[in-house]
Amino acid sequence: MSKPAIGIGLIGIGIIGGAVARGLRDRAARLSEQIGCPVELRRVKVAPMDLTRPIIAEFPTDTFTTDDDDFFNTPDMDIVIEAMGGEYPAFNYLERALLSGRHVVSSNKEVIAKHAAELLELARRNNVGLRFEASVGGGIPLLQPFQYDLSVNEIKGISAIINGTTNYILTNMACEGIPFADALRQAQELGYAERNPANDIEGFDSVYKLAIMAMLAFQIEVKPEDIYREGITKLETQDFLYATELGFVIKLLAIAKEDDGDIELRVHPVFLPRDNFLAKVDGVFNAALITGDLVGDVIFSGQGAGAAATSSAVIADALAAAQDVASGVGNRMRWRLGGTKRLLPMTEVVTRYYFRLNVADKPGVLAQIAGIFGDNGISIASVIQKEVNEASETAELVIMTHLARESAVRQAVEALRQNDSIKAVNNFVRVGV
Repeated sequence: MSKPAIGIGLIGIGIIGGAVARGLRDRAARLSEQIGCPVELRRVKVAPMDLTRPIIAEFPTDTFTTDDDDFFNTPDMDIVIEAMGGEYPAFNYLERALLSGRHVVSSNKEVIAKHAAELLELARRNNVGLRFEASVGGGIPLLQPFQYDLSVNEIKGISAIINGTTNYILTNMACEGIPFADALRQAQELGYAERNPANDIEGFDSVYKLAIMAMLAFQIEVKPEDIYREGITKLETQDFLYATELGFVIKLLAIAKEDDGDIELRVHPVFLPRDNFLAKVDGVFNAALITGDLVGDVIFSGQGAGAAATSSAVIADALAAAQDVASGVGNRMRWRLGGTKRLLPMTEVVTRYYFRLNVADKPGVLAQIAGIFGDNGISIASVIQKEVNEASETAELVIMTHLARESAVRQAVEALRQNDSIKAVNNFVRVGV
């Protein structure tokens, strides 16, 4: 099959969409050489408010449209790139593009995490490709390896730092000894955090990305609500001081494990040993440690966000789609969702724990705490008494446990909170992966 040119339609002209539009324009000659025919940005679907963006003046006026039908009726538009973000109307646009027989590229983690199964089925039924490498890890090649290089492996585990905003905040809290609110404000001032940062700091962003990675790794449908989620807002300066003293670093991790058909999925802060590779990933960088039964541990690291890095992955996906169009190839996904693996409830997870308690400074309190832990089958590894407040006659205790079941820890926390000698369970954080 020979085509005089391959046409691309783009939805969204924000930070990512703008970088993609410029990249397609500036790399047109390079892309054409690799494909064997020109690649042309034919049409861009924008919201009316976007028509005031400076980037609009960089392209011919008739490139842009605010009308859905006008966009989808564009002739010779072979590939649709969605770069608008959010669940709706992005899902509707992706659905329409696939139904119209066009290859689709998306950087949208939320819509892929929530609707991957139905979109993949639509792509298969209409014999076109659906690519979404940029939805996880920005420019880091995280998803393609699951589909190709690692496809013969049984993936046993994923441990990943996949949100640059939270990693920047946690790095600053650890290195500068500043409280969460100050670290968040710095991230916002530098443009690393949104004005409303809830999606990042409450862990939703990491959940979306882990859902996509787990889907590819274990070839099962994973919904965001299947993943245990806990953000970073409860972490305080003392937790970082004690973590350092004990030889740990605090990171927000996305964790997936497979054991005898059970799949464990969780996103939450973790005390990582200082010599762990992920403990050394600081600032806005992302990283993933993936374990396969044949390949062992494989590490991916780099800039996980930003217009340039993300557009790199989007344009690479568009290049692959264009090569398929030029060759007359339709859908060529090498994997299917299915299988009978069980999603392990969070209550059945077993790991170690760090506790920070505020207790009455009087004899017998430690025995009461040990009794509560013992009643719930939790073995204490160490207890350190920290600051004593003579005015309030209270002390701060730091407790590290051996391996314990999450359900037992939750019962112990409830019992601690009901004990008059325990003034507060200031925090408890899971240790290791």
